[in-house]
Amino acid sequence: MIIDSHAYCFGPADGPGGHASAEEHLRWVQAGQAGHYQPAFRIRDREPGTSEILAPHGKWDLSSLAEVDFRIDGDAGRVVWTVDGDDYTKHYYPPGLRNCEFTPDHLISEMDYAGIDAALLHTNPMLGRDSAYQAECVRRFPGRLYSMAPVDEWRIRDDTDAVIHELTTAVTEHGLHAIKFNANGYMVDPEPWNDGAYRPFWEAATSLDVPIFFSLSTGPSGANWEASSEARDGYLNEQRILMRWMDRYPDNVCSITHGFPYRSFLDGDRIALPEAIWEPFRNPNLSIEVCFPVRIGDMFDFPYREVLPAIEEMVDRIGADRLMYGTDMPFQNRHCTYRQSRDHIENYCTFLSEDDLALIMGGTAARVLGL
Repeated sequence: MIIDSHAYCFGPADGPGGHASAEEHLRWVQAGQAGHYQPAFRIRDREPGTSEILAPHGKWDLSSLAEVDFRIDGDAGRVVWTVDGDDYTKHYYPPGLRNCEFTPDHLISEMDYAGIDAALLHTNPMLGRDSAYQAECVRRFPGRLYSMAPVDEWRIRDDTDAVIHELTTAVTEHGLHAIKFNANGYMVDPEPWNDGAYRPFWEAATSLDVPIFFSLSTGPSGANWEASSEARDGYLNEQRILMRWMDRYPDNVCSITHGFPYRSFLDGDRIALPEAIWEPFRNPNLSIEVCFPVRIGDMFDFPYREVLPAIEEMVDRIGADRLMYGTDMPFQNRHCTYRQSRDHIENYCTFLSEDDLALIMGGTAARVLGL
């Protein structure tokens, strides 16, 4: 059974998407484009541009986004903004998504063509924050789609009870299968997210008896993922916060999304993972995605031979029984096809045994989700 542990479905980028209004949702979309590594360009001649102008005070400071007539070109399936009379765009959303929408029907079609049996839907406020929408995707394709519950991380400190209620509703009433937590991803908060004001939320979340998936960042500094000491140190500190969280909740099944931030640990064409990065996996309940194309596919070409030593090291240091195939679909389509995201593991990781492949490509995800 092939299970993609990281996929998305989402409605139009200029619709409400579970936010208070379409306008609020669009502000999240604008912020999301600001710091992403995909290149911006001027539409009339495809000359390079910059997207940093979209959020001049930081990509998640929604209070001071630039007034650049940011909008969705639905027919072209892309974001557009205007500076000095020129229109610019970038393809954080892969091209070809009408209205920047990716429906469950679209995902299932892609899954069928690539031979994917099931997928776990993730959540992100840029794409929407409606647990009822996630539940409807699952209802329409039972046994094919499973879903995480969204969490408004930026509201936990000041609106704790409401966030807990929303999460509880998503799991117990909407029947969602896991929790997604973006650690410091959408807030500037110097307080570690494992304790303090977050403790009541975690007490409630861990009592729901579903796995918790963490998207780790570079911390409050907001350093981008490009190779730098600030990015590396920030990520390793986030791991230390996760370890303190696991010390408090040692029996909770949890996972790190996306794999490691490989861009931050590049040494030429080699991914040089430090010894400290393996420390969290002393906890046998922690797993991690094997997810390379979406994070590094702009730097290396299929079949991504440069990343194979890192995959082999992950198998040796963590174990195939705690590695999960994930794609970030449809966003990985910026760099390769859905089938190629399978092929680079199944056909080129010759060091993997049949048992290893079975675990990575679906067995571990099935265990984590209790399927």
